[in-house]
Amino acid sequence: MIPRAILFVCLGNICRSPVAQGTFQSLLIKHQGGQIAKKWLIDSAGTSDYHKNESPDPRSQESTAYHGIDISNQRSRQIELKDFEKFDFIFVMDSSNYKNVIKLTDNSLYQKKVHFFLDSSFPNENRQVPDPYFGGKEGFENVFQMLNKASEDWIERWKQEERV
Repeated sequence: MIPRAILFVCLGNICRSPVAQGTFQSLLIKHQGGQIAKKWLIDSAGTSDYHKNESPDPRSQESTAYHGIDISNQRSRQIELKDFEKFDFIFVMDSSNYKNVIKLTDNSLYQKKVHFFLDSSFPNENRQVPDPYFGGKEGFENVFQMLNKASEDWIERWKQEERV
């Protein structure tokens, strides 16, 4: 199945998941063009409400802006049960996010929508995207590179599936 609705999830929805959302959207437009990309729903959320309605961390914005991606209009929100109905894939950044998202529902079909985002690059390894919040500028750039690569890998994987 080629997804058309994707939710990215981290803890506070100000560092990793907004970068993943912005990066994925940018690559989707690059690979599929603006009109096709508009048919997709791409969003992000946090497992907590620590930063409700806040913009992404300035360091996340700086990192993505350096690569020509503007995430300044995004606002943090907490994941909700209705997100399981709305999204085809829910990509988490680490094992804590995974556990917290899975705990939101007993519905096994909903739980099957939850995946580690880096599984596209490292299948079935459940690799973590480190939280750069307490790190320096280079941590944000490293996270951007990981998320960019994972986004490329998912898009390529789905493009291959469409050809089958």
